[in-house]
Amino acid sequence: MEKKGLFSKLKEGLNKTREGITERIDDLIKYYKEVDDDFFDELEEILITSDIGVNTTMEIIDYIKARVKSEKIGDTEKIRQLLKDKIIEILESEVQDFKVKSPCILLVVGVNGVGKTTTIGKLASLYKQNGKKVILAAGDTFRAAAAEQLEIWGERAGVPVVRHDEGSDPAAVIFDAIQASKSRNMDLLICDTAGRLHNKKNLMNELEKMNRIIEREYPEAHKEVFLVLDATTGQNAISQAKLFKEAVGITGIVLTKLDGTAKGGVVVAIKSEMNIPIRFIGVGERIDDLQPFNAQNFVNALFE
Repeated sequence: MEKKGLFSKLKEGLNKTREGITERIDDLIKYYKEVDDDFFDELEEILITSDIGVNTTMEIIDYIKARVKSEKIGDTEKIRQLLKDKIIEILESEVQDFKVKSPCILLVVGVNGVGKTTTIGKLASLYKQNGKKVILAAGDTFRAAAAEQLEIWGERAGVPVVRHDEGSDPAAVIFDAIQASKSRNMDLLICDTAGRLHNKKNLMNELEKMNRIIEREYPEAHKEVFLVLDATTGQNAISQAKLFKEAVGITGIVLTKLDGTAKGGVVVAIKSEMNIPIRFIGVGERIDDLQPFNAQNFVNALFE
């Protein structure tokens, strides 16, 4: 019953993307009875304008053309399944399932405005419901009211929050949170971080300093670094991913606000171009609208 609920939410959350990609592809398939160059030109345009990206689009088109040629496919109806197969293959390649191994420290990074603090609250709620002992660290000490926002989410999720005064050293917050996590025998410590991209050098230095403290104080913890990206920003999200990957080595991506964009194709572009697994996707405002990412479910919800 729960799985059906999750899939229904996913399908509903991808409505705009389905209109942007799937419905246009269905119209194309109805219009063209044969697979020819014009058909491929239009398919290419649909994929690129859905923010799948030029490189990834060409990879998909080349794959479909090769299958069409080797299997002598003439019927456009069969293209839909080939498209699904290739997108699933891209999303699943070299991806291991993510599980919280206790103790685990999760550093959550991303620019301001992408929904980072909200994502942390939703992750805390999800893992608490799954029986994990979770603690939060309010490491974004620069943005006004960031710690208060995190405390509100901590109360909602029923998990403790370690915080210092606004403007204090974020690394000191992480240090205290690690001590609290160890002394209370927590399974998962989730750390918020600052996201002021206009001051890039300071931001990256800050993240590196946090990393050093984690390595020194909590070497036994399994470490993950999740980058939160706003799906509505499309290709700009890939630029952010490149920047953060250089600075802190991202192990997973959380893509928020998928329900608010027709350009959900960016999911495919990010995985293809960055080769970083998508771990969670946000398909709504509610606390349970952050879902673990499953490639098969995503593609089925998109093409159903």
